[in-house]
Amino acid sequence: MNERIAMLAQRLDDAARSACAIAQFGDLEGLTTSDAYAIQAASVARRLNRGDRRSGVKMGFTSRAKMAQMGVHDVIWGRLTEEMALEECSTVSLSRYVHPRVEPELAFLLAKPLGACVSLVEALDAVAGIAPALELIDSRYENFKFSLTDVIADNASSSGYVIGPWADSRRDFSNLGLVLSIDGQARQIGSTAGIMGHPLRSLVAAARLAAAAREPLQAGWIVMAGGATAAEALAPGMHVRCEMQGLGSVEFNTAE
Repeated sequence: MNERIAMLAQRLDDAARSACAIAQFGDLEGLTTSDAYAIQAASVARRLNRGDRRSGVKMGFTSRAKMAQMGVHDVIWGRLTEEMALEECSTVSLSRYVHPRVEPELAFLLAKPLGACVSLVEALDAVAGIAPALELIDSRYENFKFSLTDVIADNASSSGYVIGPWADSRRDFSNLGLVLSIDGQARQIGSTAGIMGHPLRSLVAAARLAAAAREPLQAGWIVMAGGATAAEALAPGMHVRCEMQGLGSVEFNTAE
């Protein structure tokens, strides 16, 4: 690892640990996508060196609208760790975050590893269960503004996740309606079809990207398939809930 990658990884890690925003640096540093993923890996490695453990992968830019907004033609991904897991129905302190937001997702639990080139059928065969989920996203950059390389370096904005009840993956989950509510009021209404047309496509992409980074998906890992709707900003004192058709609900509360 070169010194520049290590220095930028430390900058992001320090920002996440202290919940203090930093200036964007992707364009200033002339980072390539490969540079950005190297920074992400180095930043997460710092967490692992402190005793955290990998728990899976999260996917980003899984909607056509978001790809168009960012001027990209492929999804991005980030690394999940055990310390990012938040207990369902718990109260989450927002003091840990810089610009906390939440988005509804579908989560996969893997029963066996997945390699680089898998079909939709092979991907489904590796799934032990599916669940409604909520992802806490948080950019460590000032004003929640960033370039593509900035957001990749920042672990694709991933900061926490809450998983609801696991269900049988043999049911059809291609187009399940969902509602993201805050304090009992619907804020976002969508469908799992908003995730690349079918969430399984996101799992196939996750397998491809993780294997390319020589970190293939492992049995027991969670894969967050990507936001099914736009994200909602969080503030203290909120009750956040996602209801997903046929799969139940997942929820948490927020505090200072």
